Amino acid sequence: MNSAAAEAKRLRRQMADDPHRPRYHFTPPANWMNDPNGIIKWDGKYHLFYQHNPYDAVWDNMHWGHAVSSDLLHWTDLPVALSPTADGPDEDGCWSGCAVDDNGVPTILYTAVRGDWTLPQNQRVCLATGNADLTSWEKYAGNAIIAHPPDGLHVAGFRDPFVWREEDCWYMAIGAGIQDVGGAALLYRSRDLYRWEYLHPMCVGDKHDETGLWTGSVWEVPQLHCLGDKHVLLATVWDNDPLYSVYFTGSYRNRRFIPETVQKLDFGDRHYYAAHAILDSQDRHIMWGFIGEGRSTEAQQAAGWSGAMALPRELALRDDGKLAIRPVQETEMLRGEHQRLTKMELTTASGDMRIDLPGDALEIAAEIDPADAEECGIKVCCSPDGQEETIVFYDRARKRLGVDRRRSTLVQHGGVSPGLQEGAFELAPGERLRLRVFVDCSVIEVFANDYACLTSRVYPSRSDSTGVRVYSRGATRINSLDIWRLSSIWASA
Repeated sequence: MNSAAAEAKRLRRQMADDPHRPRYHFTPPANWMNDPNGIIKWDGKYHLFYQHNPYDAVWDNMHWGHAVSSDLLHWTDLPVALSPTADGPDEDGCWSGCAVDDNGVPTILYTAVRGDWTLPQNQRVCLATGNADLTSWEKYAGNAIIAHPPDGLHVAGFRDPFVWREEDCWYMAIGAGIQDVGGAALLYRSRDLYRWEYLHPMCVGDKHDETGLWTGSVWEVPQLHCLGDKHVLLATVWDNDPLYSVYFTGSYRNRRFIPETVQKLDFGDRHYYAAHAILDSQDRHIMWGFIGEGRSTEAQQAAGWSGAMALPRELALRDDGKLAIRPVQETEMLRGEHQRLTKMELTTASGDMRIDLPGDALEIAAEIDPADAEECGIKVCCSPDGQEETIVFYDRARKRLGVDRRRSTLVQHGGVSPGLQEGAFELAPGERLRLRVFVDCSVIEVFANDYACLTSRVYPSRSDSTGVRVYSRGATRINSLDIWRLSSIWASA
């Protein structure tokens, strides 16, 4: 075992007893993590790169962390892939980007920062190539390959290259914002990945339009994917507040994307950020996202780690033009002890029903007929006396899916902001509510009817806040409920 791998194992063992550190969601060995970068399937294995500060649990000193997996779940830490180079174009950070196969040569294109990162002219695109097993990377001597934003275009951001092959050329979308207009994805073209020609904005939003889903001043990590007979543009809305990831469905013609609809990828907003998707060798579109913390910087530094990666999600296009989103099938490999319940009738008078398989690493799958209930759902992270609980709810009256964190903790863990997270969600007449809820210490991921998602963070203060209950306000029928304890993805945990 090399020294880097040994140190990663040591750090993971050191962090393993933290009750808020996820067990089956990917986390860095220690310190800070944010956006997924450059994910690629290479020689039969998935390589996950991610924004990483190896020195502290705060956003700073951006490197590319690196891990590898053969099954999308169990990861092995590899040495840091990219580090800032003193006096180089990336001396103040190696930021987000992508990885591609250039005729057998693994190639990373990434945002390099030198100087004040808030200024677009200090953001540029650099390139690095890797060895056969992607454990060593060499930066191109001629960096930067794109040294500045397009001349004559007043941009509010210029970062996060995403590259794809189309006919006999490479194309690149760069996240940007056109000043006083809105977020944008700028389009470039190249024949060799090294020399790039700016074409035009591929798609531009309208930051002044607040009649629908607001798409802000700058788009980060834009990605274009073809699903069925449509194209999908992923983007992350970056502004002072709010922060969230969206997807547009539409058409891609004449090198321009024409959006038809826009939806949030996740109702958790800043808790699901910087979505990054790939088409794998099984023709699946698989998407990752960064799960941010809900604690103060001081609390994160005291813990010694920050950030987690959401479970990989498979994407498909529904008949109504929305994305179908579900956890990849591989997550079922984590299932252990199991309990199944069927045909339970709940009313307001009957109160909550306790499920006798508590835990802090669980998957819950339920099919619920809300009938005449005003609200129904599942309570997780419950203390025996009910003082602490987190509620996953469907509000039939208000047509909302949400997570209620107002009683998630008795102790404020350094800046935690408890409250409601919710989004618009309505069942069709006769449609049943199908929930999959993943609980992983401080992470909660909710999937409803294979298209609505909500990611949250909670920090229970009590060690016995591991209970699960189902509840209803009004008459509800629980057709089936399955609950599994899930195993850790780390051999040493």
